[in-house]
Order: sequence, then structure tokens, then C-alpha cells
Amino acid sequence: MPGPLHGYRILDLTTVISGPFATMLLGDQGADIIKVESVTAPDHARGAGYGEQQFTATFLNNNRNKRGISLDLKSEAGKAALLKLAATADVFIQNFRPGVVERLGIGEAEVRKVKPDIIYASISGFGESGPMSHKPVYDPIIQAISGLTTIQAGSDEERPRLVRTILPDKLTGMTTAQAICAALLSRARTGEGQHIRISMLDAVVAFLWSSDMAGQTFVGKEVSVQRAATFIDLIYATQTDYISVSAMSNKQWTALCQVLDKPDWLTDERFNSPAQRDRNADARLNMTQEALLGNTAAHWLSVLDTAGVPCAPVLTRKNMINHPQVLASNLIFEAEHPIAGNIRQTRPAARFSGSVPEMRYGAPLHGEHTQELLAEIGISAEQQAKLREHGIIK
Repeated sequence: MPGPLHGYRILDLTTVISGPFATMLLGDQGADIIKVESVTAPDHARGAGYGEQQFTATFLNNNRNKRGISLDLKSEAGKAALLKLAATADVFIQNFRPGVVERLGIGEAEVRKVKPDIIYASISGFGESGPMSHKPVYDPIIQAISGLTTIQAGSDEERPRLVRTILPDKLTGMTTAQAICAALLSRARTGEGQHIRISMLDAVVAFLWSSDMAGQTFVGKEVSVQRAATFIDLIYATQTDYISVSAMSNKQWTALCQVLDKPDWLTDERFNSPAQRDRNADARLNMTQEALLGNTAAHWLSVLDTAGVPCAPVLTRKNMINHPQVLASNLIFEAEHPIAGNIRQTRPAARFSGSVPEMRYGAPLHGEHTQELLAEIGISAEQQAKLREHGIIK
């Protein structure tokens, strides 16, 4: 069976990570994604980072299951072709800075004229209004302003630290993909499309609130300076390798004390409840670390697992892809890209009982499907030749 979004067409004018990641998720689930790029200034991700045979890994890993078309949207003919494509689409998504699509003549109003029930999605850094709405945005900027860097530091008084992955970009992409599905479901019930607006800042702050903003939750009782959390991660050294151990419940704490042969910890009033263990986390984790240095990673992982204490090895990226659990999940696959060669990627995380995600297309070359897509909307070979002659298509 085809994917659950088979039959939906999405016109994708996004670049870099947040938008392309969102549309790749939808493409993996069966949607027909048409990636629209400028003739002269294609997606920046095509030239960012490690690459092979005209493709970077970043571009490959955010743009599979898409067909590519290149258009000069500053020309009337290029804009007309885009709007003709939009008339066949269910979703139009863009991540230009606020105001750009209106200046190009492809804002919501213009697109809705040709497809009244379309879902129009706009991704921005800070939203459409406010003192920072016009500013260019990259992931570290959002990490900084959202409070994520101080959360990562462990305290408001410590040096802020970045999360070493582009969490805001990818989180915004996932939020956008979910919102588009919700809007399509609403349209199926009401017959009406709508405009989805998502900013990276909004996505990250909403994400953080569920677990990291307790001190700002109760109105009138806000914490002025966040107290220091533990400065020890739940990553421990052993005689051989690093492991992670997390004993949250009373039962798990008791089992950990027994495995480590520390019965006195069970009567220590600093550790007699989850709240007390949290309050005295530095002492608890330091003591745990000292005890774990007494044997190897393999030993501790075996006895902790038998005792029911959550634990895992700390893996490098290279080791992770060959771990038995990852292999058992069939999470990572290899595929032959017609240009880039043999590549390794992950399957979509969500698994559907009624359909298996297909690798229909590898990431497209710049404008690879221009001729095919223009033919689908009735632009003849002769007309395409004239557009190409004038630099409107590639």
C-alpha cells in the first residue's frame, strides 16, 4: 500500500533544514513533494558540509522523496508557472523572511486565488511581528533567545551552552509537519483551507515548557534565578567505557543500592525519596560515579539490567549504527542514489500497519524534474524551450 498521505501534493519553497525536514517527513508518508528552487540561488544546503558527487549529506538527508523544479520567481513567467502548479496542490509551504513572498507576488492571497482551499504554511524565525521579526535567523540564535542554552548550562548563573545538534530547526520541522496534517484533516471536514504560521522561537519555547519551565509556571511565584541543577550528567565512567544509569523510582533506587553494595545509602535521609534525591543530586551522583569506577562497563550493564535499573552503553555515532537494538529495529537502511552513490539513511520513525514507507526518490538534482512537472501542468516543450532561453527555468 502507498503511504497514508498518498494523493496529496505539497509545493515546497523552503530551504536549509526546518522546512525541508518537514516536507521530507510528509514525503516519506506518501505525499507528492515538489521542491521549488531559484534558478540562480538554489537551496543553501546543497553546498553546506560534507558532500559527494554534487550532493551534501545535509541535502540528501532532508530532501528525499521529492521532485525538483527550478524557477525564476522574480519573472512574471516564472511566477505564473508556480501559481499554475499551486492550483494543483493541497499545501504551499515557504520559509522566506516575513514580507518576501508578498513582494514576489506569491503570498497567501495570490495563491488562494488559484486554489481557494489550499493549506498555506509559513515558517519564520521569530514570527511576523515584533522587534526581531525582520532579522535573519540560524539555530544558535533561537537556542540563545529561547532559554535553551541556560537550561543546557544547568543554572542561570553558569556559562550558557549550546545543544550540539540543531534542535530548533528539526523541532520546527516536526511541528510544521504535524500542523499540516491537522490542517488537511480539518479541510476534509470543513472544506476550508487555512494559513499555518510557525516560528522557530514559538516551537522551541512550547517544547521547553512541558519539562523545563516549572519555575515560571505559577503566576506570582516565579523563580527569579533558576537554582543550580546537578552539574553531573547521568553519564558515568567505568574501568572501561562510559555508561548511562538512571534510577528514578524508589524501586529502581533500591535496586541500584543493592547492585552497588551500598546498603547504607538506603537509610541515608538525603536519599529517602525522589524529592530528596533530586535535592541532593550532586552528592548522590558523585557517590554513584565513585562506586561505578570499581568495575567494567560490561559488568555493570549486565547486573544493572538484571536488577531492573535503566542503563545503556554510551555509543559513538559509528558504534550506534551497528548496535543490536538499532539493527533489530531496521532503523537504518542503505540505498543507491543515482548520482551520490550508495548512501545510508534512517527510515521514518513512525511505522504504519497499513503501509510501508517507500524510497520513491533520492534527493533531486537542482531542477531535475522541471521538464516533467511543467509538462504535467500543460506547458509544452516549445514553451519550456523559450522559458529556458530566457533563464526562467534551468
